Amino acid sequence: MSNSSALPSDPSQLLNDLLKSAKSKGADAADALLVEGTSSSLSCRLGKPEDLERSEGWDLGLRVLIGKQQAVVSSSGLGANALSELVDRAVAMARAVPEDAYAGLADPDQLATDIPDLDEFDPSEPSAEQMIEMAQACEDAARAVNGITNSEGAEISFGKSVVYLAGTNGFNGMRQGSRFSLGVSVVAGEGTMMERDYDYTSAVWLSDLDDPAKIGAQAGENTIKRLNPRKVDSAQVPIVYAPRVASSLVGHFTGAINGQSVARGTTFLADMMNGQVFGENIVIVDDPLRKRGLRSKPFDGEGVATKTRNIIDGGILTTWILDLATSRQLGLETTGHASRGTDGPPSPSTTNVHMTAGNVSKEDLIGAIDNGFYVTELIGMGVNGVTGDYSRGAGGFWIENGEIAYPVNEITIASNLKDMFKNMMPADDLTFKFATNAPTLRIDGMTIAGK
Repeated sequence: MSNSSALPSDPSQLLNDLLKSAKSKGADAADALLVEGTSSSLSCRLGKPEDLERSEGWDLGLRVLIGKQQAVVSSSGLGANALSELVDRAVAMARAVPEDAYAGLADPDQLATDIPDLDEFDPSEPSAEQMIEMAQACEDAARAVNGITNSEGAEISFGKSVVYLAGTNGFNGMRQGSRFSLGVSVVAGEGTMMERDYDYTSAVWLSDLDDPAKIGAQAGENTIKRLNPRKVDSAQVPIVYAPRVASSLVGHFTGAINGQSVARGTTFLADMMNGQVFGENIVIVDDPLRKRGLRSKPFDGEGVATKTRNIIDGGILTTWILDLATSRQLGLETTGHASRGTDGPPSPSTTNVHMTAGNVSKEDLIGAIDNGFYVTELIGMGVNGVTGDYSRGAGGFWIENGEIAYPVNEITIASNLKDMFKNMMPADDLTFKFATNAPTLRIDGMTIAGK
């Protein structure tokens, strides 16, 4: 972000004036987005702080519609001349582009009117000294683990933003948010026998971050466990995903039900609405209203009210992830999932997503396996969103007689997501650490390509 002119004392009034100007210059409808942001990050390696960075600024985006012709223009200049030129460019571009049959603002009766407080903004701002202290404590704890030989460093960051959205349809809303994160990556072993691993924590409020020393110690222990990995033969065995990688499977699912993919017919779940996608014990929730959630928001990028919904209920697919454009294209109602920046039109995106916990422990999931693989790391992006074919490099641990036996690396795990979804068994260890969360997951019938 950049700041070529001072932010006005009343940003909402600036947006409303901008919309009036757009209407006076020929726009039939318009909306405007102003984002004010502050961010800072610091890295620490081998006990020494480095790369302390900070940025402050704002960006403005204006979307103009003339009939079904739509254009979006962004600017970081907020002076009178810059705003006038912004409107002129947007109107001229809208007149020049082809029609988009699905473009348009929300109807007044679709707009959010009751804006709940989701506790999404922490006014705290750690000093440089505090950031250094937390990063050093995290890395020191990781390096203190016996067997750790080097460090890729610890990093701490925070960001705060205020978003103002207004439209000629009558919407005028503001929301603000914050995010803090801390992580470390370390190395064990020497030469060609080196292994690395990591841990991190992220939260909306600074006080909700996990203890830096705990994160560091976990990163060190994760790394030591990976020393002296073995290779395994190709086989078809049960695979257990640790929570930090299990969330990626939920991410593949939400990508497949994104309205843009559905409207284009480029998803392997295109014909599965109201169908049995997962086992009957599976529930997946999209919850934009979770307090202090990493992606919580009371209204979406088009001013539409958000709501919590089970996108998978009893294994059945209940909804697509839609904004206004994709809902019109599919002949449905928006689900309030519009996301946007200042330099482009809205597009659908999930919020806080989680798969609910099962009723069996991780130990029992693993304990029932004679031979299998416990995945803790995934490599590459070998997932075909059109067919559902799944093939990814992986590292983790071999399971023998119901126990974690030894580390394994340089293998490939493969199947098809349709089959994987139907064969998932969740453990009872769900925690909310990421924006998308899942418990430990067991999937039978996958293929391992090994030595």
